[in-house]
Amino acid sequence: MVSRDPFQLPDPLIAGGGRGRASGKSAALGVALATRRGPAPTRRGTPRLVASPQAPANERLPHCRSGLSSGGGRTSGRSFSFPLRRASATESESRRRRRLSLRLARPLRLRVSMEALLLALLLAALAPRPGGASDVIELGDDDFDSGLSDRSVALVEFYAPWLVSRPEGERGGDGRGLVALVVQSMSRVWGPNHAIVLFSQDGIVSHLKKQAGPASVALRSDTFEKFISEKDAAVVGFFKELFGDAHSEFMKAASNLRDNYRFGHTSDEELIKKYEPDGEGIFLFRPLHLANKFEENSVRYTEDKITTGKIKKFLQENIFGLCPHMTEDNKELIQGKDLLVAYYDVDYEKNPKGSNYWRNRVMKVARSFLDAGHKLNFAVASSKTFGHEISEFGLDSSTSDVPVVALRTAKGEKYAMQEEFSRDGKALERFLQDYFDGNLKRYLKSEPIPENNEGPVKVIVAENFDEIVNAEGKDVLIEFYAPWCGHCKNLEPKYKELGEKLSNDPNIVIAKMDATANDVPSPYEVRGFPTIYFSPAGSKQNPKKYEGGREVSDFVSYLKREATYPPVLQEDEKPKKKKKAAPKEDL
Repeated sequence: MVSRDPFQLPDPLIAGGGRGRASGKSAALGVALATRRGPAPTRRGTPRLVASPQAPANERLPHCRSGLSSGGGRTSGRSFSFPLRRASATESESRRRRRLSLRLARPLRLRVSMEALLLALLLAALAPRPGGASDVIELGDDDFDSGLSDRSVALVEFYAPWLVSRPEGERGGDGRGLVALVVQSMSRVWGPNHAIVLFSQDGIVSHLKKQAGPASVALRSDTFEKFISEKDAAVVGFFKELFGDAHSEFMKAASNLRDNYRFGHTSDEELIKKYEPDGEGIFLFRPLHLANKFEENSVRYTEDKITTGKIKKFLQENIFGLCPHMTEDNKELIQGKDLLVAYYDVDYEKNPKGSNYWRNRVMKVARSFLDAGHKLNFAVASSKTFGHEISEFGLDSSTSDVPVVALRTAKGEKYAMQEEFSRDGKALERFLQDYFDGNLKRYLKSEPIPENNEGPVKVIVAENFDEIVNAEGKDVLIEFYAPWCGHCKNLEPKYKELGEKLSNDPNIVIAKMDATANDVPSPYEVRGFPTIYFSPAGSKQNPKKYEGGREVSDFVSYLKREATYPPVLQEDEKPKKKKKAAPKEDL
């Protein structure tokens, strides 16, 4: 479904507050480029938006948000992620989130008027002038339309009053002259014209910069060095003749991948003579501040033919190099693989030399293992930015000036380096050798195994998950819950009643696990609470997500249909009828 206006988002805007609307309590942080409302003719070259909600089928049921699943919501190409965050009294900086994926479908050619409009917005954002939170206009239900009506393009932040991340928009406008329209209570928004994407504070202007200009920048000899010297990697196409097949494929790739990479192209004879004497080719230039002696700072595209698909593959394999700097803005492209991360005080703005000091030691060890044929990805990251990840491994970086090291596999298995990082790299070498030799013990965040677990609902922790849930001869219905979740509390008496009904069944186990205090193993995914799975006997690697109702009768009907053996139900005791007293005989 494509909207009629260039930035129109089809109904629904935000799931959770009713179809087509974002309620004051369920609306959450998002940033949108908003065009003026009202009918608009279809125009060539203007961006169009396609909405694709990625929500489980039982999302209509009440549940609490969660961001525990690291595998969900990955973005690539033209996909964006929009999380609905909810802060709780006990976890104000929680990452419990639900994702709504959006795709921005952009034609190859951009109209000059739209390009100029976005560029003007970017220049206004970069123009230094005094200001702060006063640059942010507060809007609500009553004045939202009128507040936007006199602005052709605006940057909009949607947030909830209780959301801790609200200052992102204010900081984005602070001192830069960037007018951000902040919507406090979007309880009556119907078919709005907003492209919603997720930004970090530093990513707001960066995203505008990518969208404002052309997909690929035309370069000359006097602009080339500056372009490849910026802090993000640069992809440059060298074409003796423009508008040929190779150039066309390059421009198509640039249009498709502009959200993740910077593209430039040139037909300058001097540059072609230096980089591509044959007259046609592509180079990837990595950021200069990450230059090192362990790898080349530029990589040449070596395929025989230039195609969009091969360019994408080339960039995915080479963009980050041996050991990238992982940030909030690029983590979605780095995580999800077997990955070792060294966390320390990484700051390339204030301390580039110190940041590279530890990174070079990681790279030296990494190079030796990769050259020996081992396969693993490496990265460095700020311990301040990723403190929540460090705690997931039971590590603490606050008491040490040296990096702490953690390794997470694509399957979600976690390993923490307990030995202190040494300046000669020997401690990291020993850790990696033990990992590749299979001698490391996995780290599990787990509550203690209950001493008494004889209740109708078995208590599962990470340490006894395999023993109970993965027992091959048992069908297991398991609820993943959070102690603070109101919907979980409402379910608890019904779930306990279900356990009591099946307490005499030797083949079915009713279980629950606190997913905030224990690691959730693969292939289970928990993105909201409660999340319920059925793990059938003999098929433990293929659990089925429960999508039904939450009454006891709903669970019983489901188990009658899915259980390996017919459920043995304990019937409710029926009240005994009192016998009528015999009439007294008259004396």
